Amino acid sequence: MINLCLGIGLWLGIVRGLVSGFPAVPVNPPPESGESLSVGAAAMPAPSALLDLSDEELFRFVQSDQASLGSVSIGAPGGGILLNPVPLQADPGLNIVSAEGAFGTAETMEFVHASVAAVGRLFPGTPPISIGDISFEAGGRMKRHVTHQSGRDVDFGLYYKSGAQYGFISGTAANLDLPRNWALVRSLLAFTDIETILLDAGIQRLLYAYALKIGEDKDWLDQVFQVGKGSAKAVVVHVAGHRTHYHVRFYNRVAQELGRRVYPQLVKLERVKPPVYSVPHYVRNGETLGHLARRYGTSVRSIQQYNGLPGTIIRAGRTLRIPLRGVSAPALARIVVPARLLPPSTPEILTGIEWPAASSGQL
Repeated sequence: MINLCLGIGLWLGIVRGLVSGFPAVPVNPPPESGESLSVGAAAMPAPSALLDLSDEELFRFVQSDQASLGSVSIGAPGGGILLNPVPLQADPGLNIVSAEGAFGTAETMEFVHASVAAVGRLFPGTPPISIGDISFEAGGRMKRHVTHQSGRDVDFGLYYKSGAQYGFISGTAANLDLPRNWALVRSLLAFTDIETILLDAGIQRLLYAYALKIGEDKDWLDQVFQVGKGSAKAVVVHVAGHRTHYHVRFYNRVAQELGRRVYPQLVKLERVKPPVYSVPHYVRNGETLGHLARRYGTSVRSIQQYNGLPGTIIRAGRTLRIPLRGVSAPALARIVVPARLLPPSTPEILTGIEWPAASSGQL
């Protein structure tokens, strides 16, 4: 939980009607609406309490005690920064592959631990799963990724029949532990706020078939997986290069909304620099990197570095990401997190923990 000790009586008087910003997890649920957590003699309001402040009050808060904002996700996954980062903590259920790239928001870290813990409770003796890149400590660009910039993207490894693997290995019908892998996907959907999961279509098919076999609802699965009916709104979608891991992107109810609101204030105070944003460009016949650099006001070298291009030759039909420097954060509306896609029923093999129930008419 984020340490948001206000420290001064003024802000304790401002904050009213506290509502926890973290979703429920099956083991230690957050405080009920209106509750605060006590630490010693001081009361720590839930992070979402800050969202009740006016822009003027929030600006004064940023000026006086920026650290007490807690972790803040600013910008987009492909062009953003991370304020007041939280490192992924050691956990028997996971292996941290790269500590330098294992920073994110508090909400993201809560989601990682909650989903992994659910698998462990369902299947005692589950070996640790590898957790790869999340974000750097300050967010921003990772050379090995286009996204992972704002503390909300997490690379989860796979569960294998052979046990723990440190790192990422391609998943196949022969080596995947399907019960545990399906439990992870189901836990992510039930206990966290998922924006999308990027996963190779071949592994999707294996999980889809396994879930059907154990009695999961087919209509629900067709909303979860792109390989079912090929729904454009599916949560789990195919992107090449994701046969060794799940690329999970979370919504952050508090960190994203705080990021949207405080970003202009932080820039005004010269606390942060505008992040690098990128736009997609579909390469057409005859276009060169020089043409693209002049069109978008950037440099050939920047385009090369951002897309990992070893040379200057580009082929028609490819989509490149063009970095735009000095661009202000987009004026986004208040973040609205959709309802979780909850299963309508639970197969007997998965009844070892309490699952949240789908609301009537959700499917």
